[in-house]
Amino acid sequence: MSEFLEGQVALVTGGAQGIGWAIALALADHGAQVFVCDISEEQLAKAGAEAAVSPWADQLHFALCDVADQAAVATWVKAVYEENSRIDILVNNAVYVRWEPAQELSLDDVEKMMQVGYLGMIHAIQAVLPLMQQAGRGHLVNMGSSAGRLYITPTMGGYCAMKAAVDAYVQILQMELIDSPIHVMLVRPAAVAGTNFFRQQVSSTKMPRLGDIVPYITPPHVAKAVIRGLRRRRTVVNVPGYLGGLFTLFALAPRFVRWFMGLGGNARLDYGEASWQYRPRE
Repeated sequence: MSEFLEGQVALVTGGAQGIGWAIALALADHGAQVFVCDISEEQLAKAGAEAAVSPWADQLHFALCDVADQAAVATWVKAVYEENSRIDILVNNAVYVRWEPAQELSLDDVEKMMQVGYLGMIHAIQAVLPLMQQAGRGHLVNMGSSAGRLYITPTMGGYCAMKAAVDAYVQILQMELIDSPIHVMLVRPAAVAGTNFFRQQVSSTKMPRLGDIVPYITPPHVAKAVIRGLRRRRTVVNVPGYLGGLFTLFALAPRFVRWFMGLGGNARLDYGEASWQYRPRE
């Protein structure tokens, strides 16, 4: 089977766990050399141990980096570029999450969400984009969220605001680079089960009951959608695909969507318990 990313170099921020780790594995599975950064030494060690016994042991590389630190990001990108003389793909996935009522959410947490999820994305893009423009190729993949378009659940104000900022920035960047060879992609997943997002940060009981009824997605679903988006040079990837219709409906009738999503109360399933494994292509 041909490897459409053979010889390419990919960066994944916040890539040692959850969605980022699944994307890193998918990129390696399709032939890329993948450089993962994360702020968690524990998660980096865990991912490194998993990588060592995977089919892609020689394609996965790890570094400790706080994307909120612009100098640290620049140093990481420079090191990867000097080692490989190219950077083809950047996946901005790093995020910091706090879900609390607006009046209880601390300013420190609000600032950290923006520093990691929004400014961290900009730090990486500003470090990588000139290298891609010089090479005349590249993909900028940015993880937005359905939360950046659907404002339906209380206690999400800070997180929704951060993801809305990502959504807006990426769409404007797409317009700025429309005539360039640089592909800019925005990925908007729905709630993703089987991640530390639900295991450590957010109780599933804060989610709508509807989430228990529709099939949930896990990190490999998002990773496979990212790969398809890269192949087809998509500008927006909604996961699942029906989200696009839901976004339109919310824009037209937000009160109806909030009412509908509120039917049945809060979720009862524990999304953190969901298990997943990225399976290599056959």
